[in-house]
Amino acid sequence: MPKIAVLQMNSGINPEASFATIVKGVSDAKAGGAEVLFTPEMALLLDRDRRRAAKVMGTRTYVGYHDRFCELAENVGIDIALGSMPVPLTGGKLANRSFYFRADGADPAYYDKIHMFDVELSTGETWRESAAYTPGEKVLIDHETPLGKLGFTICYDLRFPALFDRLKQEPCDAIAVPAAFTRSTGAAHWQILLRARAIEASAFVIAAAQVGEHEDGRATYGHSLVVDPWGEVLLDMGGEEPGLGFCDIDLSRIDEVRAQVPSLANARKIPE
Repeated sequence: MPKIAVLQMNSGINPEASFATIVKGVSDAKAGGAEVLFTPEMALLLDRDRRRAAKVMGTRTYVGYHDRFCELAENVGIDIALGSMPVPLTGGKLANRSFYFRADGADPAYYDKIHMFDVELSTGETWRESAAYTPGEKVLIDHETPLGKLGFTICYDLRFPALFDRLKQEPCDAIAVPAAFTRSTGAAHWQILLRARAIEASAFVIAAAQVGEHEDGRATYGHSLVVDPWGEVLLDMGGEEPGLGFCDIDLSRIDEVRAQVPSLANARKIPE
């Protein structure tokens, strides 16, 4: 029964400070017996001031974080599911990119967020992720993890069932949903959507989240969750503080649930 660790973070505008937080999380996760550490979306750099962030991302230090994460995973001996970090692309835009760094030193897998957060909330918050980011075009399912087949999504992807339909067709054993959910949308929809996606896929859902007031002025919801295939919440880290949580993943639960409610086997193509 693999054990995972979930790092709830309050990331800011200084990637080196965020990296130090992740390094400590990796060390503590390994000491606690975890085989994989999951971090939130934008774990390394969370800054809505795009000019300021661009200066940071243009440095050699920032470019070097990829290799530093590879070395960290291998040296400590734990897989790191980095929820995401902004990655500069040719042409001036960015990718909101998840990485799966491996303890065995193999090349990391990566996934670019497909759905852009372009919204105007009733709270007055306006977000235009597509102004700076290029949406991804590929689904990622990693077959080589301690959890079996791990599907990747990021934050706003949670609202798009077609992506999760593709992941459950595999079918995935677990799905990562790293996030930096706003407080208003988080309070309304975070838990209910995560539980629904777990139930629909008959899979574990692991959702590491950002929490609290951030240096760039935003506020995030927190409540990092682990949900089992029946929709039961196994871990809820609350909405107040960063921290590290642990959860045992009983993979036999997947077959139990799929035998009880064989919705994946019973699915049929809907007539047009």
